[in-house]
Amino acid sequence: MSAAARALLREARLRATAPRLAVLAVLESARAPLSHAEVHEQLPSTADRATTWRNLTSLAEAGLLLRRDHGDHIWRYELKRAEDHAHFHCTGCGTTSCLPPGAVQFEVSAELPRSVAAAQVEIELHGLCDACQELAGGLSPGG
Repeated sequence: MSAAARALLREARLRATAPRLAVLAVLESARAPLSHAEVHEQLPSTADRATTWRNLTSLAEAGLLLRRDHGDHIWRYELKRAEDHAHFHCTGCGTTSCLPPGAVQFEVSAELPRSVAAAQVEIELHGLCDACQELAGGLSPGG
């Protein structure tokens, strides 16, 4: 990701510092939006928490990252990608995961304000993940 990350940073008019590149690398490999703490714990032990926070903030402000609050007052970050996708937030264990592109279909209809068609639409499903559902004595995974 290093060459691509450098190009993204250059387009955003941000310096390609080692800490920024490291944050981008962590988020590139993530399968779900990550909190500041989750990003920081995947960085080298020499990383500074405040620098990580500043980099997440500047990358989000530059439009390279999406910053979301899933209702628990914790900001989570993910790379802004070309394709839209939905998230699933487990109300049991609190994990959030990205659903595959196309898993949730959304169509703008005449009943919605026109601004919805021009805006970024975020879809988030809430419920119990398979593991929490099984613990709750509900449906077994896959059925």
